[in-house]
Amino acid sequence: MELDYHPEVQDVTIRRPQLKLQEGVSFPAWVADNWETVKNFQAKPDDLLIATYPKSGTTWIQEIVDLINQNGDVKMCKRAAVYERIPFLEFFMSPFPTGIELIEKMASPRVMKTHLPIQLVPKSFWEQDCKIILVARNAKDCLVSYFHFNRMTESMPEPGTWSEFIQKFMEGRVSWGSWYDHVKGWWEAKNKHRILFLFYEDVKENPRREILKVAEFMEKVLEEDAIEKIVHHSSFEVMKGNPMVNYTTIPMTFMDQNISRFMRKGEVGDWKNHFTVSQNEDFDEHYERQMGHSSLKFRNVL
Repeated sequence: MELDYHPEVQDVTIRRPQLKLQEGVSFPAWVADNWETVKNFQAKPDDLLIATYPKSGTTWIQEIVDLINQNGDVKMCKRAAVYERIPFLEFFMSPFPTGIELIEKMASPRVMKTHLPIQLVPKSFWEQDCKIILVARNAKDCLVSYFHFNRMTESMPEPGTWSEFIQKFMEGRVSWGSWYDHVKGWWEAKNKHRILFLFYEDVKENPRREILKVAEFMEKVLEEDAIEKIVHHSSFEVMKGNPMVNYTTIPMTFMDQNISRFMRKGEVGDWKNHFTVSQNEDFDEHYERQMGHSSLKFRNVL
């Protein structure tokens, strides 16, 4: 099932955006230039927001949430591509519909995603006391995945070389800004709002346990056979082959999956195949300065 507007964009040349600062955070120009629209978004009390730093298991948790909402009905979860079923709040790239346009057409209860750091989430989400599911992934694996994603999509600024990208990532000079600020901000707020804070590594280790946490947070009671279906159909191998999840419905002018697959590996610890010894030492030293005083601890980082 391809979206109606795909044929229009097959031959459209997408120009890589520049990074622009908005309220102290780096964004691709297509977010920064539409900031007032994002900021003024009106949430509803029964909205569910999925929040992640980019490449932290966003699509994974989107599919899990939709499978839970559909009680494990796989056919229903193939009704449209994941980016239509759970739109991206701050998405504004012509000629695609904006995320907000898609959200406003949805019946309640609505589910949407964002990569925004907590201080930039539209205030209506707090006013309406919305539920938020946050997924965080260890910095090194996130960095590796983000580098490959930046290589393959024209929606992101040019990543530069691997060593250049490491430096940009550490300094927060990448789209959606500092990983450190993002995860620490959400971690510090998790007990003040209705936030379920999940770790990518935990979902990988025991998907059933984490899926049940999500279902409980969503106040959904699932039958055993539904749970088994959700665990199976949200596995990396199954999602990788599902065109409603793997972004193969997106034109190659936008995402060139010959350069790197959107769903590349989905592993924990792949950073060990990328960092040199000296890069790892430099990163660890920087990481300790940024995260040493935080109670937030990740696995597979140091």
